[in-house]
Amino acid sequence: MKRLLSSLLTTVTYVAAFVYFFPLLWMFVTGFKNEGEAVIMPPAIFFDPTLDNYRTIWDSGIGSFLGNSFIIVGISTMFALFLGVSAAYALSMFGIKRADDILFWFISTKLLPAVGVMIPVYIVFKKLGLLDSHISLILIYTAMNIPLAVWMMRSFFKDIPYEIIESTQVDGATGLQGFFQVTLPLVKPGVISTALLCFVFAWNEFLFGVNLTYTDSSTMPVFMASFMTQEGLFWAKMSAVATTAVLPSVILGFFTQKQLVQGLTMGAVKG
Repeated sequence: MKRLLSSLLTTVTYVAAFVYFFPLLWMFVTGFKNEGEAVIMPPAIFFDPTLDNYRTIWDSGIGSFLGNSFIIVGISTMFALFLGVSAAYALSMFGIKRADDILFWFISTKLLPAVGVMIPVYIVFKKLGLLDSHISLILIYTAMNIPLAVWMMRSFFKDIPYEIIESTQVDGATGLQGFFQVTLPLVKPGVISTALLCFVFAWNEFLFGVNLTYTDSSTMPVFMASFMTQEGLFWAKMSAVATTAVLPSVILGFFTQKQLVQGLTMGAVKG
């Protein structure tokens, strides 16, 4: 009976994994079809694959959009981590007064819909001359991810006994030495998992990207939307763009999966 239940659970797990993975697989396959095969019903399972869609999107300048995304998302993720880890460490270890209120303020900034601040943000950046610039999206994405970084890293730091910090002080280490040499290595899986989530959220952001940029600083989601025209949706080309867009996140997740799983089970999902 136990062996039967184990086999049944394994089968259900594989089926569930396939169901979640199937849309990505279908998107990947559609990127190698022509536009007619991409929309035909019933779907064409057997077809002659082509690279024309990938040639088209590369000729359309996808490289500059990829570069913009890497620059903006990479810098904003580093800033969000630096500020979020610092704030979380202070709120977790040093008994700051009204720390819970500060944490609630951080998370309350996520309750306001992005569209609710779109107009004032647009006006401010226009007055500062920052529209269609990397700086505008870097600032927005950093602010967007700081609450996530603070809350996740706080749960990791809370799992570390304060006695460890006291022992580093007894050994003569300064606060910064104890943080970088002892505390930070202990929460390394949490830092990696937080960085990956910040990267993914910023990489997929569309609303600010499409409203605050025009040509010079547009990101991948904006480029993908350009294939939604009055003539219709170019499904094959959109699938090729989407496949290219998700590759960085998939590659990062693959190489950091061990740290990601360890981080998410270490304390990030705890209250």
